Amino acid sequence: MSWGRIGKWIFAVGFLYGLSAVAAAKGQGIGKSDTFHVEKGTDSSKVSELQQVVVIGMFEPGGLQKSLYRIRVIDKKAIERRHGTDLLDVLRTMTGVRMSTDQTLGETDISLLGMAGENIKILLDGVPLLDRGATRNSLSQIDLHSIERIEIVEGPLSVMYGADALAGVINIITKSTSLTISQVKEPKLGHFGAEINLLEQTAGNEYQPFDKDGVHNGNLGLNWRKGKIFADASLTRNNFGGWTAEENKGSRTKDWLPKEQWLAGARVGFQDKKWSGWYRFQYLQEDIWSLGAENPNTLQATDKEYLTDRSTHQMNLNWTPEKSWRFNMDGSYQLYSRRTRTTTYNTETGVRNLIPDPDLQEKSDFNSGFIRLTGHHKFNEKLEGLIGLELTHEKGSGPRIEGEPTIDNYSLFVSGDYKPFSWLAVRPGLRFSKNSIYDAPPVIPALNAKINLGHDLALRLSYARGFRAPALRELYFWFFDANHSIKGNENLKAEYAHAYSASVSWLHLPASGLQASADWNFFYNDYRNRIEMALDPSLGTNVYSYINLAKYKTLGTSLNAQLQSGGFHAGLGFAYVAKYNTYYADQTYASSNLPEFVWSPELSADLSYVFTKSQLELGLQYKFTGALSQYEIDEIDGEQRPFLAKTGSFNWLDFSASVPVIKALKLSAGVKNIFNVTNLNNTSMGGEVAHSTGGPLPLSYGRSYFIGINWRWP
Repeated sequence: MSWGRIGKWIFAVGFLYGLSAVAAAKGQGIGKSDTFHVEKGTDSSKVSELQQVVVIGMFEPGGLQKSLYRIRVIDKKAIERRHGTDLLDVLRTMTGVRMSTDQTLGETDISLLGMAGENIKILLDGVPLLDRGATRNSLSQIDLHSIERIEIVEGPLSVMYGADALAGVINIITKSTSLTISQVKEPKLGHFGAEINLLEQTAGNEYQPFDKDGVHNGNLGLNWRKGKIFADASLTRNNFGGWTAEENKGSRTKDWLPKEQWLAGARVGFQDKKWSGWYRFQYLQEDIWSLGAENPNTLQATDKEYLTDRSTHQMNLNWTPEKSWRFNMDGSYQLYSRRTRTTTYNTETGVRNLIPDPDLQEKSDFNSGFIRLTGHHKFNEKLEGLIGLELTHEKGSGPRIEGEPTIDNYSLFVSGDYKPFSWLAVRPGLRFSKNSIYDAPPVIPALNAKINLGHDLALRLSYARGFRAPALRELYFWFFDANHSIKGNENLKAEYAHAYSASVSWLHLPASGLQASADWNFFYNDYRNRIEMALDPSLGTNVYSYINLAKYKTLGTSLNAQLQSGGFHAGLGFAYVAKYNTYYADQTYASSNLPEFVWSPELSADLSYVFTKSQLELGLQYKFTGALSQYEIDEIDGEQRPFLAKTGSFNWLDFSASVPVIKALKLSAGVKNIFNVTNLNNTSMGGEVAHSTGGPLPLSYGRSYFIGINWRWP
């Protein structure tokens, strides 16, 4: 039986199980969202943003200060302050996070502390999300209104989460409707809730109400609970009309491509004393338009439309037979389809015709199945352990993929916490993996330690070996036309890294007055077998392929701090990150005395203040992103010499104000990208990566203004 059929059977059983229970609750396994029990009279809005509960890498949910990992949390309040339409808006002003946009495809990718998106593991409630290629386009395809908080761990977490967790892990925790309300008589039909969000935003100076020019976001969320059963559903529309720079006005082409998304989701679940579980279905439909220039002779233009369909089935089941035992099962089955539709459009008659060339009407399909089983046992106050089994399956097909390849991976992982003294906790871990296609590292080790230096002060030390699996496109890509000659490499090995880090954290949480936290982190990552695209003479002239070629390193330091007192909150961040110069060890350029690393700084601030009487909240998010440099080779005075190419630095600033009009209704307004940054100066010559180019790099469509409405009942 194929993995695809196995995945479908698993979710058929899971779906029937969910329906028979008529519900599902948030799990509490590794990477799962925790379930909160809110007593009558508790005002959750007054809970300190510094008192975080985290789940990523934890055996069970616990306080941030108890974690052996250094974790950054973007909570619900911080998400709301950014008034975004997708996750990229939220992450934009985080230190260590950078973004790059492919204007040809209309997709944006991220990097984390110097490593690109393919090295970052994206999780939704602990389950990895499917991406079709190197870019993490899934981040822009998640309903922001469904998110409770985001947890980020920098550095490898491959023992717990497997392949691709090389640079770090971003775990997206969705909202939970699982609430216990004491001293309140439950209505006969249960508790109902609803939420409506509307946001209208200009794109630079372009705007039309609710459609076309500008940004238009609308969301409807519903939830219900009765006893041990709950359900919720949501529907979101994201519409972006594109944007054209002033110098290109009058042309059909857009500098930023128009995009429309529809996101729908529903979940059912149950929660009992020993058992809890849930099933969720999510669906995305995305349409991106790339409009061509008009031919003045024929009055025709060639347009491309990129159509994406993504469906995700996800299930979680938890069993706690007794206090010291906990078992968890996570599963998912994901389908992803991206189609390119190329048409001609007559600008005079308005007639659109499909171009019959099959090379211009391509479609790629990907699917993945995932199962993780874990068991956690607490032997005593000093020792607890976790063992897990993980199975993954991926399949891809399309005109640019040779055949219909499948990749299966089987992993066993073990870990445990040992606390020999009250001030010391140690966590060793091992993952054993076997892959059906590529040469995966057979054993992945990790060792973490936390030393309490005082009541408020802790030192964390870690070593981990992470790895990144070759993507399907790197193994089986096949793309030959007038502009491309690229072939995949089935003999690729997995990238791997030795990662070291040390951090000191301070957490001061008095019952009243100023609360504060700070952490200072140092890291060094040594990467091997890095996958790069290069000319392959064995395939002929000017044919590129993916090869395990380069060593690579990153190192740096970061400092993050938070302050909170009454209605005032401040988050401050600083990072100074170095990327390895790949020409440093090349003896050809030894006379140039090249440095081993090139450095880049970042500085960020998240400030807010809530006035007690009016509940007016003012928010300010700022980030300085330093110049990003890399050495490239060019012909200078008839010789091949290295030169330092730079992408310019920039400042980003957002301001917002929100105020409740009535108890259930809140109005917001503000301005984004106050410094009106659109393009970055760039002296790079480009590269072999598809769609890369020299010249100015696009960053944004300029200063934009927004107004938003939030209504919640009850």
